[in-house]
Amino acid sequence: MTEYSSILVETRENVGLIRLNRPRAFNALNTELITELVDALQKFDQQDGVGAIVITGNDKVFAAGADIKEMAESTVVDRIKNDSIAILSKIRQVKKPIIAAISGWALGGGCELAMACDMIIASETAQFGQPEINLGVIPGAGGTQRLTRIVGKAIAMEMILNDRRLTAEEALQMGLINRVVPVEIYLEETLKMAQEIAVRAPIAVQFAKKAINQAYESSLSDGLEDERQAFYLLFGTEDQKEGMRAFSEKRPPKWQGK
Repeated sequence: MTEYSSILVETRENVGLIRLNRPRAFNALNTELITELVDALQKFDQQDGVGAIVITGNDKVFAAGADIKEMAESTVVDRIKNDSIAILSKIRQVKKPIIAAISGWALGGGCELAMACDMIIASETAQFGQPEINLGVIPGAGGTQRLTRIVGKAIAMEMILNDRRLTAEEALQMGLINRVVPVEIYLEETLKMAQEIAVRAPIAVQFAKKAINQAYESSLSDGLEDERQAFYLLFGTEDQKEGMRAFSEKRPPKWQGK
């Protein structure tokens, strides 16, 4: 695996694990970290032995936002040339499921990164927010769009216009995250979920992820058509034959990812 400066990467059984690793900067998302993160995600996406991916920080902070020192004196031209947001947007192209394991702050770009993942497990100490308004800007990596779709217009307005922070329990109630667990086991629980997904039929998992994401980006009629086509296409895979034979024969399936 490639050596990185701002992230730590390892494989836990059939799960790729990526840790944001700028603790002195509260895991602020600078261009280097974002570039390394996307590179690691793409490598795991191509690795046959990996079925799911987990992104985490540390017990005190997932990511406290973008790197303000890097951006403070930027001009419009600088931002367009640097375009770290375009790099981060490549996360949408990752086919395998991505689960965020969050403890402590997930603010600004950290909250946007979490929402770019497919699922989120949070510790009891997690806090979610989009405080960019305090810096004279707005969220730029999906905060106004994903947050509104998830928690609704009113709460998104309050979070983005008035720096409201959501506790882990509030985030759970609003559908932003999947579950809340004690801080001592948040990463363990996330890896457990990832491992459960990773042993399922790989092509079906990837098709299902794509179809669910399409529900956010298309009309109902278009989404239903996409879903139907994906369903039919899976009948051309060896895993579909194996899965249905195994069901009939009352045995566990042996997935091949073909």
